[in-house]
Order: sequence, then structure tokens, then C-alpha cells
Amino acid sequence: MREKELRLALVCYGGISLAIYMHGITKEIWRLARASRAFHDALTPATTSQRVYRELLAAIEAETGVKLRVLVDIIAGASAGGINGVFLAQAIASGKSLEPLTDLWLERADVDVLLAPDKRPVSRFTKFWATPIAWAVARRTGGPVETTVAPEAQQEVSAKLSRFVRSKWFQPPFGGKGFVRLILDAFEAMDALPAEKPLLPEGQPLDLFVTVTDFHGHPQGLRLNSPAAIVETEHRLTLPFTDHGAEPRELGATAELTFAARATASFPGAFPPFTVGELDGVLEERGIAWPGRDAFLKRVLPRHYAAGTAETTALIDGSVLANAPFGPAVDALRDRPAHREVDRRFVYIDPKPGVRSIRMGSENDAVPGFFRTIFGALSDIPREQPIRDNLEAIEARSRRIRRLRRIVDAIRPQVEAAIESDFGRTFFLDKPTPQRLAAWRSKAQNFAAAEAGYAYASYGQLKLSGIVDEIAQMLTTLAGHKGDDDMALRRALWGEVRVLGLNDPDALSATGASDAAIAFFRDHDLLFRVRRLRFMLRRLSQIEELGECDADSLNAARDAVYDTLGDYLERERIEFYAPEIAALAGQTIADPAAALSALAKARDLKSADTRAEQRLAEALAALPKPERRTMLFAYLGFPFYDIATLPLLQGEGLDEFDPIKVDRIAPEDAQSIREGGVEATLKGIEFNSFGAFFSRVYRENDYLWGRLHGAERLIDIIVSTIPEGKRLAPGRVAEFKRRAFRAVIEEERDRLTNIPDLFAELEGEIG
Repeated sequence: MREKELRLALVCYGGISLAIYMHGITKEIWRLARASRAFHDALTPATTSQRVYRELLAAIEAETGVKLRVLVDIIAGASAGGINGVFLAQAIASGKSLEPLTDLWLERADVDVLLAPDKRPVSRFTKFWATPIAWAVARRTGGPVETTVAPEAQQEVSAKLSRFVRSKWFQPPFGGKGFVRLILDAFEAMDALPAEKPLLPEGQPLDLFVTVTDFHGHPQGLRLNSPAAIVETEHRLTLPFTDHGAEPRELGATAELTFAARATASFPGAFPPFTVGELDGVLEERGIAWPGRDAFLKRVLPRHYAAGTAETTALIDGSVLANAPFGPAVDALRDRPAHREVDRRFVYIDPKPGVRSIRMGSENDAVPGFFRTIFGALSDIPREQPIRDNLEAIEARSRRIRRLRRIVDAIRPQVEAAIESDFGRTFFLDKPTPQRLAAWRSKAQNFAAAEAGYAYASYGQLKLSGIVDEIAQMLTTLAGHKGDDDMALRRALWGEVRVLGLNDPDALSATGASDAAIAFFRDHDLLFRVRRLRFMLRRLSQIEELGECDADSLNAARDAVYDTLGDYLERERIEFYAPEIAALAGQTIADPAAALSALAKARDLKSADTRAEQRLAEALAALPKPERRTMLFAYLGFPFYDIATLPLLQGEGLDEFDPIKVDRIAPEDAQSIREGGVEATLKGIEFNSFGAFFSRVYRENDYLWGRLHGAERLIDIIVSTIPEGKRLAPGRVAEFKRRAFRAVIEEERDRLTNIPDLFAELEGEIG
């Protein structure tokens, strides 16, 4: 059986009231994660779409020989996507239910609830001049209310639209404190239900990133040639959360997650800017303590905290400058632990592709008018910028990986011939022991350096730079340095490198590495060890694809490599280090030698190498001779491959070692039930995407379509993981989709009582 992980990194866009549609999608993602856990725990979930996903995973195992596990381990969101990302992440990390959130979205994401008390019209005479405007919008023949709202809901929408238009304008109509209370209510509702196991295995971290915009901005230093330094104002902020993969899992305190959800959704003009003082006031009125307040503010607003302005910093909607936060999600890929083959997907949720949030005038106007120009420049254009740059960066990474794999395949015959020539043909008849493996490894590394000649000098310098950069990043993080301190720390480390003689011409030359360089690599070259093990995993996957090795010995070898890899990756986590190491890291600028010595002692890579050789020797010895020979070629030949490929990887190495694929979930991509995309399915796009705040009918419609679209696209994504050359029986995918659609409809029929006509239409369309 071939085991495989489908890892989803979610990127959730903004969408104003389409947050309710996105909640339907994220609820299906949550159900899929629960179904995957049930599948691997041999449990049968309830009769919802969850059971359909579980049976799909079982069918893939039975019909293709692939046992698939689905994990959501990275979530990044802005605005409406940020709120949904926060709650989904909390449900995954804590094992709590998303069900209570549905009722809150349907009942309380309403304009009458969201309007701030002091902005409500106090009588029918309030802003009497606006009444004709509201009447005209609500009652116009062929207008949006008549043409898009179900007849039974038109009176509700008209009345709420009148109150909304007559509210006290030129101030944000929606209340900030009321929004904070709603978010806290949602967390309390989730906490009220019993929690199950987290939806990620122990050791697999969950990372959450929420974008916000610093309205006034904060100073950011830049280094130039002349002048030596300048200061710019930076408005982009990303609020990071992680549970580190350790039990008990906790992304952050409820107050901190509320901070992120409220701040990212401060849509300009609708909600007031968020400040910490607003949150403090609501926490005080509810008697909720926030013991980690200062530490949190220092972490997420370091410059503001240092300046004493964190409490008054005005934060607005995260989608103003970063509506598609791919960047932090891509950065989180570094050093993800892996326990089996990984199919990494970036899945972005775009609720309204091609539909602008704020529409002023006709989109067909050749020359935009005054107001459209102003609003477009201030809001529409930056918010709706395409994601080409993000996707091109992901594709460039994937292209680099594919190029590396082609190079490795091309030089493999020469590398294996060189190893066989140096070690002798009879060498492979000997079963590896830890002692032999250590001796063979050392001999192979010396041989690769000698064979590389002049290429080794440049490779060695690149390798050294990568090690110093990794150490600098670790010590900087441990010490909590920022900005200029970071540069000073790096200068101190390079000064110590010169003291050790590693910059001497003979340290890394055509004849190989000096004794001092070898000692430094043995103490600090964590990255090489990780790259070598990832390379071995790739070779194991290739053996598995051939299908000629028995599963038990192959799985034992894979487990040994993954366990060894995990031992090394543990040393890249901050939690691995004792507090005294952090204290010494803080003294790196003054005493870099002591910091390097302390880090080397804490990591103790020599002991890790001994354990690695014990585990790998046992696993390799248990393999049949042909596969053992292949794996030894990979292990001993890796220095040759590394010399050839590290420059192509720009010194980064490989993390998850397969190219990344990108999938989208949007109304336009899910047309098994109804064609026409967003215009044919969603109500929330009305009134410049505020539509679902005006009617429960709108909200029920969009939530149900979110679940249906989510189910369809998730089944597509799951099926796309099946290896080339294998497939489910004809018609099976369509049948699984129909079953998922029916399960969603039956589950929601009693809750969504305001859209009977839609249920009738769907039953006919699904068949």
C-alpha cells in the first residue's frame, strides 16, 4: 500500500458579506479533515458529507492502492477570509466544532445587528432626505431587490436598506465593539461543545497568518549605498499564529484570535478602525482576562510597542494591501516535517473572481468619472490586483525542483559508476552496520570533494554561507533581535568565521575542505543532513513506483528515514532550545564564539548522526539486495548530487520535495449543479458585496452554495492526487459528487427554512 499525504495550504480572500459563502466552503474543508482522521482511525462518521469523503478515501485505497491522508496545515487569510481562516484554524488545532459558527453567521451577520447603536436612525424623520433614495433603490421596478431577492424576503430587505441608508453617515455605520462581541460569542459557542482530537497528527504544526493594514504605518529602515540608510513607512502587517505541532495544541488565547479576526475585517467605511483599546473594553465588560497581552502586543506590533503606541495603533482591513496572502503561506513551507510522500497543494478561495468589491459607475466606461477614479485608486485597484506574482513565484519554485530532478536523473549513471569504482563491486554484498555506514559516508564525502575539483571551492563557499545564514536566523529568533541588531549579529558571526580560518583560500579549495572547515561542518551543517535524507525519501518513492519491492521492508526503510529526518528537523524549532541558549544568543554580537559553541552543544549533531546511522543501517540491511544497492547509491552518492544541484537551489535545499500544485475554489470552478458562476448562484454580491448582510434569505442561499461548491471542488482535488496511470472506475467521481450534494442538502434542510424554492431547484438539478 502506497501511503500519501495531501497537504492543503489555504489562502482565503476577502469578500465582505460573502464571508458567509466562504464559511460554507471552510466548513466542508473541516468536514474533509475530520473524514480523513476517521478513515485512518477506522471510524465511521455521521451521515453527512463527511461520510462521503471517508468512503471516497476508502475507494481510492481499494481501487488504486493509495492510502491518502488529508491535512490542512497552513491557513492564510485577509478580511472575510481572515475571519473564516481564524475559526477554521481553531477548529483544526483544538478539535472543536464549527457547527455553532453557522448559526451565528446566519442569525447575526445582519445589518440590523451590525449597525452601531449610536448610528441607528432614531425615528422615521432621521435623515429624511435619504428616504427617497432608499425607496428608489428598494422599490424600483427591475431594481436589485425586485430582481434578486425572493418575493417573501423583499419587504425585509427594503426595510433594512431604508434603515441602513438613513443611519448616521460620514461615520462607519457598523459597530466595532458589537463586532468584537460577535466574535467572542462565536468562540464561546465553540468552547461550549465537547472537543475531539485535533485534526493534525502530533508533530505536524499548524500555521495561521492573518493580514491587517496599519493605517498610519510604521517606520522601516532600508540600507542603500548613499545615503547609507533611509526610512520608509510600512503599512502591511501579518499576524502569525502557530501551535508548533506540540500537545496541548494552542494557536493563541481567545483575545489574541479575536484581535486578528476583528482587525483583518475592518472594511474601510463600514467598520471603524480597530484598536487594542476597543478589545480591552469588551474584555473588561465580560470579565475575560488576557494575561499574555503585553507579550502578544510586543510580538505582533514590535515597533509600536517599543514606541508606546501599540494601544492606539489603528488597524484596518487586511485586504486593502494584501487580499491574497500567498507570501506568508509559501514561507511557512520551510522545514515542514514529513512522514510519508507529500502532495502539496495551495488552495485559494476566491468567492467572486472578476467581480469588484466596490463598483462605481459602469465597468464599460472608456474614461472613468471623478468618483470612480478616486474610489478605484483608494480601494478597488489595490484590493483586486491579480495574483500572477504569487503564482509565478510558486511556479518558479516548482520549476526549480523539476530542473533539479532532471539533473539528478541525468548524472545518476556517472555518480553510481564513480561510487562503484571507488568502493569496488563487492562492496554492496556487505550488509551495512552503523560503523560501516559512518566510514562509508566519510569516504564518499572525501571522494566527492576530490572528484569535484575547482567546483568544490564555489560549492563549499555557498554551503558555508547557507550554514551561517541558518545559524544567524536561529540566533536572531532566539534572541528576539530586530532590524539593525540582525545585521550586527550577522557581521559578528562572519567575523568569527574569519577567526576560525574558514575564509582562508585553502579552507575550501579544489583539494577539498580543511580540517577546520570539516570540524565546522560537523558541528553546524544541519542543512546538508536534511537535504540528504529528503533525497533518500525521493529515491524510496521511485522504488515504490516500480512496485517490485515488498511493502513491509519498504515501509520500514521509509519510517527509518522519516524518523531520522524528524530528529534533525527538531533542531530547527525554537522549542528545542533551553532558555539559557536564548540568553547566550542575545550575547552573540559581543561574543559570537560562545554563542556558536552553545548552539553546537545544544544541537549535538554528532549524537544525532550516531542515532541516524543506527536506524538507517538496520533499515537498509532489511531491504532486498537490489533496493539496498539503490539506497546505498543514493546515500553515499548524495555529496556528488549536492555539489551539482545546491547552486541551482540558491543554497536553500528542498523541503517538501515535489513541485507545488495550485487549485482554486470559486463559483466559476464548480458547475456540476449549475452553470453561470457567481452571478447565477450567490446573492451576497449585491449592494457592492454587502448583500448578504441585508437578508437571512441571502445568507442561507450563499451558505448552502458555499457547502455545495466546496464539496465539489474538494472531491476534484482529492481525485487529482491519484497517481498517473491509475483511476477510479468510470462514473465513480460523478456519483461521489451527487452523494455529497444530497448529504449537504439533507443536513441543511431543517436549518435553512427560508429558501424552500432553492431546495426544490437543487433537487431537480442534482438528479
